[in-house]
Amino acid sequence: MYRIITVCTGNICRSPMAQYVLTKALADAGLAAKATVDSAGTTNWEAGRPIDHRAAARLKLAGLATSGHRARQFLPTWYRERDLILALDLDHYEQLRRDAPDDESRAKVRMFRSFDPALADKEPSAQGIYDPWFGDEADFEASWDMISSAVPGIVDHVRAALATR
Repeated sequence: MYRIITVCTGNICRSPMAQYVLTKALADAGLAAKATVDSAGTTNWEAGRPIDHRAAARLKLAGLATSGHRARQFLPTWYRERDLILALDLDHYEQLRRDAPDDESRAKVRMFRSFDPALADKEPSAQGIYDPWFGDEADFEASWDMISSAVPGIVDHVRAALATR
């Protein structure tokens, strides 16, 4: 099983949105039995809380149910247990890389939007998805668009990684 985790600050907006969108895309690509996605936050600020209602509403528009989601903090053991650690913004990326126990773990950390063809050659500082929590539905729509633009590249990456196993 190829294991992916998406990571943002509190695990109530961006990372669960990315988790659910990517999970559906992997299933649509016939990879549901070979790849799994979960999510976490770099902090425990929102631990135990459900997904933000605005994020849930945007996902519901796409037919994605989120009722079982509960926010949680990223655990250090997950560096070894995950194959790909996807940061949603630069601060998450920098923290995850800084906290990684070794070079192998550090290499697993990528910016989510580094898989977006329009941004693949950019620095991590240009690949972030800003926090929609402070905004309104338009900000969640923008997050949806930024997440969606990177998903096909992640699916291709997973397919290639599985082919080499």
